[in-house]
Amino acid sequence: MLKSLTRRSFTAATLALATLAAAPQQGFAQELTKLTFIQEWPVPNGLWIPWILGSKKGFYKEEGIEIEIVTPPTVADTMKFLGTGSAQVAFTTGMDIIFAREQEAPVVAIARYGRGNNWGILSSEGEPLTIADLKGKTIGIYNDAWTKAQLSMMLADGGMTLDDVQTVAATDDTVPLLLQDKVDAITGITNAEGTGMTTTGEQKAEFLAATAHGVPNTPIFMLAANEGWLKENPESAKAFLRATRKSIDYATANPDEAIAAFAELYSKAYDGKFIDQQWKDTIPLFGEMGPDLMVNDEADWSKLLAALEKFEVLKEVLEPSAYFTNDYLAQ
Repeated sequence: MLKSLTRRSFTAATLALATLAAAPQQGFAQELTKLTFIQEWPVPNGLWIPWILGSKKGFYKEEGIEIEIVTPPTVADTMKFLGTGSAQVAFTTGMDIIFAREQEAPVVAIARYGRGNNWGILSSEGEPLTIADLKGKTIGIYNDAWTKAQLSMMLADGGMTLDDVQTVAATDDTVPLLLQDKVDAITGITNAEGTGMTTTGEQKAEFLAATAHGVPNTPIFMLAANEGWLKENPESAKAFLRATRKSIDYATANPDEAIAAFAELYSKAYDGKFIDQQWKDTIPLFGEMGPDLMVNDEADWSKLLAALEKFEVLKEVLEPSAYFTNDYLAQ
């Protein structure tokens, strides 16, 4: 999966921040409902900025919610926390939800984060690649099923298979592989590897978009919830999403304040240059701040599931409605 939200320059002290809650604000007399909000990565990154800032501004408290932002021990633990009910809500990926559902975990997407798939192949500035150019090239990848599936889809669009390229699996980050000329190109997303190329490599990477070559334009990141908790606490779920929507709106409109809130909370795990650029690279992915901002599109899920079935990523594909719901979003 997208195990690349650059954080490598963060110090080892980051892992001491495994469980963090926003500081309580004064002026709210009602008892707050506490939600454990498990994240997608063991190290803080700029994608978390909306709820970090929203907590500081009191948006969640206004909805009667107090969120506890928890970093998982490993990337594999997010769905474990959510599926067992150790966390009520999660920031994760659509693919992690799909894989969890394959294991019959009671998890479901309740909102999208961004409007499309910004994954693709990145090469050094001034060295753009076409699909045809990939034949015989060495590509840095992450060793997960979805990366390989997307790359397979792109290559198929050019009449090739994975056998036509050489892949090198990164243990942590594909960006150094490209900067050190160990590969011809890397896989990744514009607001992680693309950001890393800008901040670490001091260059604007060339980007070959997966969606232009057969890969579904389904949003990568999602907000998810435990199904049992949802059924018992529908109003809390709606309140959480209202506060999160307000947080996204405010954080995108006030990027400097948003980045400062991240720095304040994660001062020991703060790579200012990267986080600043990552949030700026993320903002455009939300598109228009319209009423459908967080609404899951069934057509997107259908296309994604059809592609996963075609490329035999899953043993069994369920109906789209098994993976997401819009019932808790304000319509």
